Amino acid sequence: MVSATVTRGAVLGAVVLSLLAVPATARAQARPAAPPLPRSRALPAPDTTGLAAVLRSVVADGAPGVLARIDEGGHTYGLTRGVADRSTRRAMAVGDRFRIGSVTKSFSAVVLLQLADEHKLDLDASVNRYLPGLLPDDRITVRHVLGHRSGLYDYTNDMFAHTVSGFEAVRNKVFSYRQLVSLSLKKPRTNAPGAAYSYSNTNFVVAGLLIEKLTGHPVRTEYQNRIIGPLKLSDTFYVHPDTTIPGRHVRGYLTPDTAGAPLVDATDQTVSWAQSAGALISSARDLNTFYSALLGGRLLSPARLVEMERFLRVNATTAYGLGLRRRTLSCGISVYGHTGAVQGYYTYAFASEDGERALTALADTSNNGRVLSALGGALESAFCGKTAKAHRTSPPGV
Repeated sequence: MVSATVTRGAVLGAVVLSLLAVPATARAQARPAAPPLPRSRALPAPDTTGLAAVLRSVVADGAPGVLARIDEGGHTYGLTRGVADRSTRRAMAVGDRFRIGSVTKSFSAVVLLQLADEHKLDLDASVNRYLPGLLPDDRITVRHVLGHRSGLYDYTNDMFAHTVSGFEAVRNKVFSYRQLVSLSLKKPRTNAPGAAYSYSNTNFVVAGLLIEKLTGHPVRTEYQNRIIGPLKLSDTFYVHPDTTIPGRHVRGYLTPDTAGAPLVDATDQTVSWAQSAGALISSARDLNTFYSALLGGRLLSPARLVEMERFLRVNATTAYGLGLRRRTLSCGISVYGHTGAVQGYYTYAFASEDGERALTALADTSNNGRVLSALGGALESAFCGKTAKAHRTSPPGV
């Protein structure tokens, strides 16, 4: 059964949230994005019936549970289906905490861009200028790292070549950043610096090293002081190397490679294999607050936000900036945020161009392409409304 919640002035009887978008700001209209895409000055109302159908599909495709939350202008619409805990059969709740995986990359990028605003970092400087001898090529810049154009091999390709055994081998392990970079450097680079987009967790491990070198503080401190505290994100934590999620949370279930094998409870883990590339814990409310603040210009200077939003095409529907994705939906509307995958959890967290409407959707499984694809349909329902085309999206790199 689907559970829905609507707060602050929305109409529950029809399960409709009346959300009016604000015209794009001058800042957003001036975005130097490549190439310009058609945009509506007002978003259609979310299709809550369509969103409920998406959640049913996610559970039918193998997730024990799923949640989605839309925020806009003080109005909230939340929807859940299935369970957050297979053992107790506790129902999923919109306010539950969960591991956000690669959505962490946007947080790490914001910290580095704030340091650029403070003139402590040059985006076009070599990474080796700040971390001498770390990388084998002085041409690899901070911008290349944040945009996945460094050519650094993604060490997780080998680490999780076998999904369950690979995970169990690192579940309780604690790595240093430099150990993870060393794993990457054992393999040839995928391309020359700046030559091509190639998604790699190694890039944001390097980002974590940069944060700690430039500030003299652990990344946890910088997340807290620069983002979590100022935005009052009460559900957001960086607990590495602790293994547990504090408070009421969703348990995550890893799908084995062998069809029909039982799901593996992957909730408790260090996530040390990811750290600044994917170890944050948060909630749908906090992620919506974060992306609304970011795109609304509350975390970076206008010039630095333009840098973050200098998108380069990845494929027909996706472009990547600096720790930020732009995704073009079937109705032509573009949304901005990130996807996340960590063992047991898939996340989509995106907002409108001006940050006025935000959606976070979470499924409590991973290593299941059908679930990931179905979950992407939540973006269509939330931002395209009833004009969304009925289709399954292709899983992006997360």
